[in-house]
Amino acid sequence: MGRSGDLPRGLVDRFVARDGVWPDDTGCSILHVDMDAFYASVEIRERPELKDKPVVVGGIGNRGVVSSANYIARKYGVRSAMPTSRARRLCPHAVFVSPTFGLYQEVSRGVLGIFRDITPLVEPLSLDEAFLDVSGALRRMGMTAGQIGQLIRERVEAEHGITCSVGVAPTKFVAKLSSGLCKPDGMLVVPKASVLEFLHPLPVSALWGVGKKTAERLADIGLERVADVAAAPLPRLRRIIGNALAEHLHPLAHGYDDRSVEPESVDKSVGAEETFEVDHWDRELLKRELLRLSEKTASALRRRELRGRTVSIKVRFADFTTISRSRTLLVPTDVTQEIFKVACQLLVEQTPPGAVRLIGVRMEQLTTEGGEQLLLDAPESGWREADQAADRARAKFGLAAIRPASLLGEGPDRSGATEPRPDRSPT
Repeated sequence: MGRSGDLPRGLVDRFVARDGVWPDDTGCSILHVDMDAFYASVEIRERPELKDKPVVVGGIGNRGVVSSANYIARKYGVRSAMPTSRARRLCPHAVFVSPTFGLYQEVSRGVLGIFRDITPLVEPLSLDEAFLDVSGALRRMGMTAGQIGQLIRERVEAEHGITCSVGVAPTKFVAKLSSGLCKPDGMLVVPKASVLEFLHPLPVSALWGVGKKTAERLADIGLERVADVAAAPLPRLRRIIGNALAEHLHPLAHGYDDRSVEPESVDKSVGAEETFEVDHWDRELLKRELLRLSEKTASALRRRELRGRTVSIKVRFADFTTISRSRTLLVPTDVTQEIFKVACQLLVEQTPPGAVRLIGVRMEQLTTEGGEQLLLDAPESGWREADQAADRARAKFGLAAIRPASLLGEGPDRSGATEPRPDRSPT
């Protein structure tokens, strides 16, 4: 999406909801709900004294990346995925806090529960955003889409102490655009009859699939607004940006988007990775990190009642060269030690020596199938039982309640850890 300065004056004002009053929502049944600066908002909820300060969630050292920043920090130019070192230069007086992924996951589950109270047609995109199809709820609840959006905003704030922004529209594309334009803590409603009035003045960067280079190529031939793309002959677009992208952008510019909300979206992979504060050569240390990451990944699989057939590791060296290596198992697994054993083999047998900056573990080819990998050196009571006992202990006493013995004591310098999360198809 282009900068707010690229937007025609007054465009958003015609569609944004204020003081409980919103535009006509006729023909709208799709909502896009996006939490406002989610990680930072949850941290501030836990530490109210930070409310009026710039807050950055991410690696505490200089080698990590920013996971989230509140809107005060964003005024200084701090953004997600920015190197922490740059964020510190832009906003040296910001409060930097380490991510608390377990807490974010807990809040996310609660927010998704609110959505599912309203409709079973919920498509999560990540921990902090989702699409909802409320067409059935309109009849069942006797409410309009705008009223449902307002209800969601009120419940999220009342029950979880954070705010969200809601886009209400007839299509997923327009709903997602809308939520982004009314942040933070707003709601924007685009009636079906007004979709082109809303879309056409926007910069071409608003179109899903248009990055910086594509926007520049379109601008070079005079196509700077969505209306310009809509008016351009399709053969001309094909010549400029290729058949596939032209066939994708032309319907969007005309307001067409036939994608439905898919609540049964299947996780493609689950994993975790670590960025070290200093580069590491020590293979034994790297193996301990692989155990830590295997444990996180296996735990995430079990929470989702999934197993993976392919173990993959990711290694980024000091010069930023990044490689991945994988091996497919005979039987899918969610067991920490089984994942760890293969990850170690991939590190030792298929990874060249060098100073390592980042390492990760990922499970792919996910399935709900049962089965158990048979190991020749497996103990009489299996690793699965040990994992399940650890899960019960963590559920009762917290994530740090139990850990492998080799992970006790001081760990390596690292920052920018990512939580286990699913990779999903583009939406």
